[in-house]
Amino acid sequence: GNIETAVSAIRAGAYDFIEKPFKADRLVLVADRALEASRLKREVSELRSRAGAADRIVGKSSAMNQLRQVIERVAPANSRVLIAGAPGSGKELVARSIHEASGRAAGPFVVINAATITPENMELELFGSEGKDGRRKVGALEEAHGGTLYIDEVADMPRETQAKILRVLVDQNFQRVDGATRVHVDVRIISSSSRDLGKAIAEGQFREELFHRLSVVPIAVPSLADRRDDIPELIEFFMDQVSQTTGMPRRVIGADAMAVLQSHDWPGNIRQLRNNVERLMILTAGDPEAEITAEMLPSEIGALVPATPNGAGGEKLMSLPLREAREVFEREYLVAQISRFGGNISRTAEFIGMERSALHRKLKSLSID
Repeated sequence: GNIETAVSAIRAGAYDFIEKPFKADRLVLVADRALEASRLKREVSELRSRAGAADRIVGKSSAMNQLRQVIERVAPANSRVLIAGAPGSGKELVARSIHEASGRAAGPFVVINAATITPENMELELFGSEGKDGRRKVGALEEAHGGTLYIDEVADMPRETQAKILRVLVDQNFQRVDGATRVHVDVRIISSSSRDLGKAIAEGQFREELFHRLSVVPIAVPSLADRRDDIPELIEFFMDQVSQTTGMPRRVIGADAMAVLQSHDWPGNIRQLRNNVERLMILTAGDPEAEITAEMLPSEIGALVPATPNGAGGEKLMSLPLREAREVFEREYLVAQISRFGGNISRTAEFIGMERSALHRKLKSLSID
C-alpha cells in the first residue's frame, strides 16, 4: 500500500503502520507498543467507569448538605483548599468533587499521597527529574498543568520539600531535580491532612507559612460517627457498587442489624463501612431474600449490641422507635440506647425521637442515672 492507505487505516482505528521492507525487531516493537496502548486504554476506561460510579457524595444529613454547599461555593474559584478530616472520611472525594465542578474539570486531576512516598523520593515525585542526556521524567506538578494537584497527607512531606512547594506557590514555577531550566505551571493545589496541623506547626513538623498559603479555604469533612443518618443510604450505595463489580445479589439489612450498624463509631469511617458491606455480602451469600440480622454482623461490630438486664432481646428493642416499645420495656430500652451511644444523652434523644429535656424527665421518672 501507500502512505494514503496507511493514513486512512490510522483514521479508521489502526495503531500504527510499518513501511516495507521492514525488520522483524521493528515489527515486534510496534506490536508491543500497540498492546501496551490497548491495555492502558482499557485501564483508563475501567477507572473512569469506576470513578463515575464512586465519585459521588452520598448522604442527606445536615453535615453533608453543608459540605455540598461549601463545595459549590469554592469550586468555581481558583483558590487553594485545605481539607481536614479523619482517615477514610472521604477527603479525596471532596477534592475530586471540587475539581469536577471547577473551570479546570477538563484538565487532569493528579493525586499524590505524601504518606506513602519516602522522603528521598518526594521531590522526584513532585518535580520530576532531568538527566544530563536530556531525558526527562515528568513530576506530579507538571502532570497536573491546567488542572488540579491533590496532595493527600500534606503534613507528611519533609520540611525541605515544604520549603520548595512554598516557592512554587509564590513563583508558579520550579526546577526539575538535577534540571537547570525553570518550568512554569498553571496548577490549582488542593491538599488534605488527617493530622492536627496546629500541633504539627507547634512541634516544628510543618511550616506555618505553607499552612497559610495552602489553607486559603479550609474545609472540614465530618466523620461517619457525626453523620449516622447517612449510614443506611451509604450501605445501599455500596451494595450497588459491590453487586455491579462482583455480580453478587444485593441483600436486605434487617432493622436490628441496621440499628447496630448505625450505633458503631466506625473509626475507619467510609472506607471501613464499605469494606464491611462487601464482607457481609460475601459471608452471607446464600438466600438473597433472607435478611441480614444483627447476629450475622462481624464480631467487632455485633459485639456492640448491649445486653439488657432481663435479657429481653436488646437487639430487637434497639430497632424500635420509643413510641412502639411497650411500657414494660421502656426502662430496658432507654438503658440499651444510652449504652449504645456511649452515655451521650443528646445523640440518644435524637435517635429515639425525643426532645433532650423530655428524655431527661423520662430518665428521672424511671430512676435511670
